Amino acid sequence: MTVSDPVVEAVVATIGRSATEIRQGLIGRRGTVAEENPSGETQAEADVWADEVLGDRIAGIDGVGQYASEERATVVDCGDDPASSAAYAVAVDPLDGSSNLKSNNTMGTIFGVYDAALPARGDTLVAAGFVLYGPITTMVIATDETVTEYELSGGERTVIERDLTLPADPVVYGFGGRVPDWPDDFREYAREIESELKLRYGGALIGDVNQVLTYGGTFGYPALESRPEGKLRLQFEGNPIGYVVERAGGRSSNGTQSLLAVEPDALHERTPLHVGTDALIDRLEATLA
Repeated sequence: MTVSDPVVEAVVATIGRSATEIRQGLIGRRGTVAEENPSGETQAEADVWADEVLGDRIAGIDGVGQYASEERATVVDCGDDPASSAAYAVAVDPLDGSSNLKSNNTMGTIFGVYDAALPARGDTLVAAGFVLYGPITTMVIATDETVTEYELSGGERTVIERDLTLPADPVVYGFGGRVPDWPDDFREYAREIESELKLRYGGALIGDVNQVLTYGGTFGYPALESRPEGKLRLQFEGNPIGYVVERAGGRSSNGTQSLLAVEPDALHERTPLHVGTDALIDRLEATLA
């Protein structure tokens, strides 16, 4: 199964083919480098390497006008005019959850294909998805038409579920940030949810969101007392994940509105992030209001 737009399919295929190589390339790259990413976080060797692999390959695709990464301070001009309707912008978190490398736990790659110059609103996405480096390497791709989950092997995609949707009955939840740093209103909401659902939290956005897609429920990384702007990046994490979950029949929110409706001010802008079953996100927004 391929994506109908040839440029988007080329991006998806490139990321899919690169995933096996990236996963294998994590071996021997579990250390850190003496640099920080634009968000002020220590970079793992694997962060830098995965960004180089994906950046070089995606920038070479005809029809891609911009490449941006959580690991780079600025947008890379790929040659096409990003204002042209024929040129897409691709934003990537090359290795989400790279802090899990040391403990050898789940991580992944997140991407979004925007029909607009970056930074852009999430509602300009034409496709988004992620690769999950779990016991099995899987890939979830959302377009305006559908959400599809694949297994990846040798760079090839095998469909395991078409028209992926969130289960109607929620089962799991996960919330990031230190509990003492949660605002009072979010703590009130969390106390209700934890009495109803099962905790699933692994410290990598991709793994936690995939639990929600599989079992139904909610994941959130809220605004914190020490960081009211949130922790996760809108362009690289919030918008793509919000797009996937909304296309799968759920909701996304920054606490007051859909992540896809947020007007960005900067490439590395942060945001609170909440995704999941409609009713749970409705309750969240009602509590925070």
